[in-house]
Amino acid sequence: MEDVLEDPLPRSAQAEFQTTHWSVVLLVGGACESAAQQALEELCRAYWFPLYAYVRRQGQRPEDAQDLTQEFFSRFLERGNFERADPGRGRFRTYLLTCLKRFLNEEWRRANRQKRGGGRFALPATLQDAELRLAVEPSDQLTPDRLYDRRWVEALLERVLVRLRRDYESTGRTTVYAQLQQFLWGPQTEISYVEMGRLLQMNEGAIKVAVHRLRQRYRELLREEVAHTVERPEQVDEELRHMLSVFGD
Repeated sequence: MEDVLEDPLPRSAQAEFQTTHWSVVLLVGGACESAAQQALEELCRAYWFPLYAYVRRQGQRPEDAQDLTQEFFSRFLERGNFERADPGRGRFRTYLLTCLKRFLNEEWRRANRQKRGGGRFALPATLQDAELRLAVEPSDQLTPDRLYDRRWVEALLERVLVRLRRDYESTGRTTVYAQLQQFLWGPQTEISYVEMGRLLQMNEGAIKVAVHRLRQRYRELLREEVAHTVERPEQVDEELRHMLSVFGD
């Protein structure tokens, strides 16, 4: 990820920078437009697991953590919850976690928990799937906040990879992506460029060019995704450095 730092923000990202996670939140809070509401629900479904992991690390049982996370998102998606949203106070990931903490500490104590699955927001995975993902946690027991940060970064990277794969699929290069993705993070792979060339019926030079373009597109998409989570373009590199730091401990 180091090589995405200090790269200029792609022109497409600069053009779309106003459509950030923050702008979606503010639009829903101000006008409740259906398109913005749908976009916000998509964001919630993309980033539910970091919050679920936070609640579990607080000591909640799996069933209770699922109830709490689902109810939090159901309430978060209500228009009135965006009145205090302020992009100037920090990153979107921080805002989301702060909202969850407020919910856990204040609102949930005054509410009767609904029957699991009763809220209008349905988590996009089963409880068993979520627990399987948590089962691979390191033995050093991260704090809830650090675990949230890690899962946030992983969720963002997953969105980047989905977009990258769709890019290749849209141009009929599904097989090329499936084979070349193992070169995405460097040369640490069991197959050489020559061997890959044989598989894809390309010469070694063409494979090197294809890998370079794959990595370049990955960097562009990563910076675009990060740009959606901050208020200003100049904050992108700072957020990328934070992403690196959460796996450096």
